[in-house]
Amino acid sequence: MVHLLTPEFLKETWQKLNKRGAAGVDRQTIAEYSRNLGSNIGDLHRRLEERSYQAPHVRRVWITKGEGKLRPLGIPTVEDRLLQAAVARILNAVYEPDFRDFSYGYRPNRSAHDALRALRGHLIGGKVMQIFEADIHSYFDRVNHDWMRKMLRHRISDPVLLRLIDKWLRAGVMENGLKVLSEDGVPQGGPISCILSNIYLHYVLDLWFEKRVKPACKGEAYLVRYVDDFVVGFQYKDDADQFGQWLTERFKKFSIELASEKTRRITFGRFARERLSVIGQKPEEFTFLDFRHICGKDRQGKFALIRLPNNKSCRRFLDRVKTWLTIHMHWKVRDQQKHLSSMLLGFYQYYALPHCGAKLYGIHGQVERYWRRTLMRRSQRSKTHWSYLVKQSWFVLPTPVSLHPGV
Repeated sequence: MVHLLTPEFLKETWQKLNKRGAAGVDRQTIAEYSRNLGSNIGDLHRRLEERSYQAPHVRRVWITKGEGKLRPLGIPTVEDRLLQAAVARILNAVYEPDFRDFSYGYRPNRSAHDALRALRGHLIGGKVMQIFEADIHSYFDRVNHDWMRKMLRHRISDPVLLRLIDKWLRAGVMENGLKVLSEDGVPQGGPISCILSNIYLHYVLDLWFEKRVKPACKGEAYLVRYVDDFVVGFQYKDDADQFGQWLTERFKKFSIELASEKTRRITFGRFARERLSVIGQKPEEFTFLDFRHICGKDRQGKFALIRLPNNKSCRRFLDRVKTWLTIHMHWKVRDQQKHLSSMLLGFYQYYALPHCGAKLYGIHGQVERYWRRTLMRRSQRSKTHWSYLVKQSWFVLPTPVSLHPGV
């Protein structure tokens, strides 16, 4: 299969590559690599044919995760990113027919909104009464290399391609000038990590659930997975409790650990409110793909699934807006308007689901208040009264509309 990595295939992959990525350990930028793209790709292809290509270390950076936590992110070199993306295209072509319909992350023509739509369909149209909410602790750092190699050999027989992937698994990371080798994990940030993480959970979770768990359940059972974020719906409590025990044992076998404080079973669904009211309780909510899922009612008093943006996600977005305004306080107001509008539209693009209007209007209003405070710090107060600002065309920011009515 490695014969597919021709110069033409690499150039085609380059056109599809995200050109906004940061530099790796060699500090070479996308612009620098593209200046001599033809010769660089030719040299890369020569080393692949001579089997002398060596995977460089991945540069590790830390990004804010929220609540004071940091998440490690691996940044490959530009050349390594190109080659990883090319190999990922080959692996996607091989594994895409095998992946299950309830897997949505890092797959062509599938998105987080598709996963949310599928989950809503199960909750509205199925007999789901129990939700098993799971959280994998540091999943990308725990992918076992030995199991990963065994899984790849199920579908890939080309030893050259397998050795190339193995080089990336063993490459290690560089942080503050120190090289750190690891026997486990797939660094987040590289194109190859996306498909490898999907392959791993395809064998560990998806096939196991479909072939072993679901047939053993007394009632209906549904799995919806987006990379390492997944929820499982059950008709009966006993099935959900049994699944929790089986899942812990299954994950332990493959070196994966559930975060106990974020893994739980709750009563949820069309009849949850009535059943829990008997014992004086209300249905709990759960979070999936940054949306709070709440048992609500429509105008006729029937069950309605309410999805609202997660409070943590809203707080992170507002903090990002506040930081940007502090740094760019003295930009021209129309340039500020353009950038803030872009930030809001990006937020709406993901979170503008039905029932989210009030929450998004609250975000819109808070961004306006942050902007006004920034203007007050640099200008005369007479120019920052609401009565003055609301009449200015440059102070208008886009308001939310429902962009995903069918989700």
